[in-house]
Amino acid sequence: MIRYLAVAAATVLLVLPTSLWAAAGFDPVAATNAYVETLSGEARERSDNYFEGGYWLLLWGAIVGVFAEWVVLRTRLSAKFRDWAERVAKRRWLTPALYAIPYVIVSTLIVLPWTIYTGFFRERQYELMNLGFGEWLTEQAIGLGIGVIGMALFLMALFAVIRRSPKRWWIWGSGVITGFIIIGIAIAPVFISPLFNDYTPMEDGPLRDRILAMAEEHDVPADNVYVFDQSRQHDRISANVSGLFGTMRISLNDNLLERGTPEEVEAVMGHELGHYVLNHVLLLVVVLSLIFGLGLFITAKLAPRILARHGEKWGIRDVSDPAAFPLFTAILTVYFLVMTPAQNTLIRTVESQADAFGLDAARQPDGFASVAMKLSQYRKIEPGALEEFLFFDHPSGRTRVQMSMDWKAENVEDPEMIVPTAEGETDS
Repeated sequence: MIRYLAVAAATVLLVLPTSLWAAAGFDPVAATNAYVETLSGEARERSDNYFEGGYWLLLWGAIVGVFAEWVVLRTRLSAKFRDWAERVAKRRWLTPALYAIPYVIVSTLIVLPWTIYTGFFRERQYELMNLGFGEWLTEQAIGLGIGVIGMALFLMALFAVIRRSPKRWWIWGSGVITGFIIIGIAIAPVFISPLFNDYTPMEDGPLRDRILAMAEEHDVPADNVYVFDQSRQHDRISANVSGLFGTMRISLNDNLLERGTPEEVEAVMGHELGHYVLNHVLLLVVVLSLIFGLGLFITAKLAPRILARHGEKWGIRDVSDPAAFPLFTAILTVYFLVMTPAQNTLIRTVESQADAFGLDAARQPDGFASVAMKLSQYRKIEPGALEEFLFFDHPSGRTRVQMSMDWKAENVEDPEMIVPTAEGETDS
């Protein structure tokens, strides 16, 4: 009888998951708590307050945006911009492009006080901004210039399809948006990002070699790693694998190199490589295009009804009139506010997938956990389930730390309990 019990016990032990084998000396929950507890007191309160304040910014930002469009419509500025564009343009198809110039500038100026508060003063209040006001304003001006050019090209394409297909323009408009998303992804690393930061090749060394080895191991076509000087703007850590059609590059900011250990850098870069390998860019383009398509469909149904009632008062002829674009924007602003949970869930899902990939690729669970804690300096670390669903476009800090500690228990032989400190250093 004892022999049979011994055989049964041995069989059970053989099929137990690795995490339970490790539980005797390593407890993933206790390890997670040890990391989470390093963010406490005033630092945690500041992080929670900053992130929770962002919930209200979503609502107020939408209200401010709709108000700006209403002002442009109600004062007939939109109609005046169109009239000017028609006088200047020698061809009809150029009218929307010219209309975009005063429209973007005036709309930006209307919301400028809100932009200054949310983009500068609030960031400075929470010690998340390194730029002076003049430097920040210069970057805003550069962004405005890019916005004018991009909007001119976009409106020219959008109103061309509206004129050609007045009833089904929202379908072709979705295609236009998809095209602009793809073009933006392709040109941003080479032409746009360098307008704000200097990109230089990463110095030769073991860390660079490790990043490129991970890239080669997973068939990511990169032969260099670039560092960009984002510390001039803020102290947040960041990295990306971006670009399309030969413009793809692996980049990380100087904050990650200066604030992160080699293990943390490897963990972050494993995550970013995961986005590329798992085709997340393509997935996001497709899904976001569908979301935009639904928004344009709703706009195509609502805009004619609103114009039938207010169009004459605003000086707008019909939906093919470029002066109607502020109305489109107002409708889409409300639509995207309502769609925030869906968009957040989409992005949060792919981020979680990249987290899992990065753990397998870099095999640095404690590096990943400590990076998650550094990100939690400005992201609420332990939200409720509904709160995370509604407002988080990345997994929460606790979720990420728990994932890394579970991975450690299941994949590391004889895992050691790490005692992290508030500065990100660790002791065994």
